[in-house]
Amino acid sequence: MAEKNTDEGMNNINIEKAGNSASVFQYEAVIGLETHVELSTATKMFCGCRLSFGAAPNSFTCPVCLGHPGSLPVVNEKAIHYAVKIALALNCRINENPVFHRKNYFYPDMPKNYQISQYDCPVGTGGFLDVEMGDYVRRVKITRVHIEEDTGKLIHTGTSGRISESDSSIVDFNRAGTPLVEIVTEPDIRSAAEAKEYMINLRNLLLYLEVSDCNMEEGSLRCDANISVRAASANEFGTKTEIKNLNSFRFLQRGLEYETKRQAELLKSGQKVIQQTRHYDNLTDTTKALRTKEEAHDYRYFPDPDLVPVQLDRKTVEDIRASIPELPFEKLKRFVNSFGLPAYDARFLSSDKNTAAFFEQCMRLSKNAKALSNWIMGDFSALLNRDAVDISSSKISPAGMVKLIEIVDSGRVSLNIARSVFEEMFNTGTDPEKIIEKRGLEQISDLKVLESFVQKVLDENPGPVAQYQSGKEKALGFLIGRVMALSGGKANPKLVNVIIIEKLNNIYKSGL
Repeated sequence: MAEKNTDEGMNNINIEKAGNSASVFQYEAVIGLETHVELSTATKMFCGCRLSFGAAPNSFTCPVCLGHPGSLPVVNEKAIHYAVKIALALNCRINENPVFHRKNYFYPDMPKNYQISQYDCPVGTGGFLDVEMGDYVRRVKITRVHIEEDTGKLIHTGTSGRISESDSSIVDFNRAGTPLVEIVTEPDIRSAAEAKEYMINLRNLLLYLEVSDCNMEEGSLRCDANISVRAASANEFGTKTEIKNLNSFRFLQRGLEYETKRQAELLKSGQKVIQQTRHYDNLTDTTKALRTKEEAHDYRYFPDPDLVPVQLDRKTVEDIRASIPELPFEKLKRFVNSFGLPAYDARFLSSDKNTAAFFEQCMRLSKNAKALSNWIMGDFSALLNRDAVDISSSKISPAGMVKLIEIVDSGRVSLNIARSVFEEMFNTGTDPEKIIEKRGLEQISDLKVLESFVQKVLDENPGPVAQYQSGKEKALGFLIGRVMALSGGKANPKLVNVIIIEKLNNIYKSGL
């Protein structure tokens, strides 16, 4: 989809000058994101240690990932293929000879005192990801996709687990050496809302590729944001800050919103923004300075002498390209074109791989795409969220889902009763036919029985009948509701509606 930049995509902030409401400063956010993705390989990036989230501290380490003298790294081939897969899905050019560099800095969680990463020869460059924002599309250009190894994990002792309130810090090196892919964007994002939507789209794409579980709570998907603010009419970028600790979509948006406002207020008051790394504190919903921001030359990059350049021949790249499945935006278009779904429905269904798979399994048994979409987006999603269950683990089968919709369409049960049946199906996995039979829920469609219900309700409710006679059509809903209650909810609502209107019109004509 082509890029369309509009004013709606700009995060323009109006700040009034104190004492002069007529003087308004308008600012625009300029945002670039750096996303770290832990790859779902069996072993670490440069050694044979198993990946082991949640294992006892320092139980999965070896001389290589601990940086012992004389130990030599060996590249994880699967991690290379996963990185190429990500780069291709993001429309990047693939570098046939990516080079590993040493990024030199000192921190307690990094045992070698350097990180093996990639600098000027990454896996992929020059890609993009289109992000739909309602009435416009933001094309976010991808600067680079490169591979590196993760660091260890610092554990801060104390009641809160926060470094500022801890008595001491201990380090767990289990995570050190885990293969990471870093995805760096151009500063193309113009609002906190766009940044959040970009991350949601990126996560969905990565899950489709099956290269990472993208669990933000466990740290397998992490994001740092670079943000500057400038006058809305300016062409030059302002001084940027980097925000750390953005480990949820909500924190990403809230942190960027705060930092945008903070920088705009500094500029309005004539102060300068200092280039620094800042930490987002979700307890106070603010960002706090950590340190001055490093530049690339501070890391003293140089090619790792223990690792030769990787060679990606054209056949390998094309084989990886062929393994890429239909991606979310492609599936969205197909759902609209093939099944006639509204774009909103198609976007919801295609955003999650398992939801899309369930819908397509249902469509092999049914032609009622819109009814299926309504059930999945409505009752099904509500129950899945209630019990924190993924649709692939649900007790609802595609066949059971389709059968219930067919029962509703045939008029055998009302929609309200069907919802009750669906919840029991969700809880027990029981076939809808058996639930309806066991509970005696089949809809009453016998005209004589329905006419007797209607007549009884009209006889017992002369007030609403008179209201309907005087033109108050809302009274009709009350009377229909009374019929449904009298039938225990089993009366066919369409037939009740026809019968009751016919009788009410007859009453009106006869003057009764």
